[in-house]
Amino acid sequence: MRNISEKKRVVIKLGTSTLAHKTGKLNIRRMTNLVRVISDLHNAGREIIMVSSGAVGLGAGKLGLPEKPKQTNIKQAVAAIGQCELMHVYDDMFAKYSVTVAQILLTKAIIDNQSHCANFKTAVETLVGMGVIPIVNENDTIAIDELELEIGENDSLSALVAELSGADLLLILSDIDGLYTDDPRTNPDAEPIHVVEEITPEIERVAGGAGTSLGTGGMSTKINAAKIATEAGIDMVIMNGKDPEKLYDLFEDAEIGTIFKAKKLSN
Repeated sequence: MRNISEKKRVVIKLGTSTLAHKTGKLNIRRMTNLVRVISDLHNAGREIIMVSSGAVGLGAGKLGLPEKPKQTNIKQAVAAIGQCELMHVYDDMFAKYSVTVAQILLTKAIIDNQSHCANFKTAVETLVGMGVIPIVNENDTIAIDELELEIGENDSLSALVAELSGADLLLILSDIDGLYTDDPRTNPDAEPIHVVEEITPEIERVAGGAGTSLGTGGMSTKINAAKIATEAGIDMVIMNGKDPEKLYDLFEDAEIGTIFKAKKLSN
């Protein structure tokens, strides 16, 4: 039994491949539907915290760049442009459903600092208590890259946010339906794995593969996120974000995507 219907505080991670076209520009129809469904789940009493990718992709699209830039200084500048665009769109879309959103930008230095973590937790609790949806992202304009020990991708960030905010569920929306026995984009015989009770070496082996040209990481980063979440006692689900209506089915305990079951924490 999944018991997703019982989850109240939910961190939803939206990937670039879910939010944007291959051009990097916003997928307006999908994002409109996502905001509508998330607003409805919020109105039903769920405490929603979002971790949203898309800033670098949107910035690249706005500047007419063919792909995500490789140079750090260009990436930082593009992130600054895209983050402004992303929050403007979210604010406008959620306002149509009388839902208020707030922006929180994090870096690894903040997460590694105990007092800063406490401030983050307080901010999330206060915003959620006010009926606001916090939208979290890594501060890519200030953060450097993985070589300098920054988080680097939003799958792991979303798991850290779920742990820090005391979430019941981490939901990662991606461009595939879940975890498979092999890459379904290259192997038509790949079989879906609906439930992962434990992250074994075999699970890690089948999770290879990179992300899209505008996204960061792939299934392997999602497995890393699952490790963080499940070890913190949080269930995690990976599902395809192309049809937001399926979120309703998920929260009615339909077998959608792959669920990674939380480890039982000792008292």
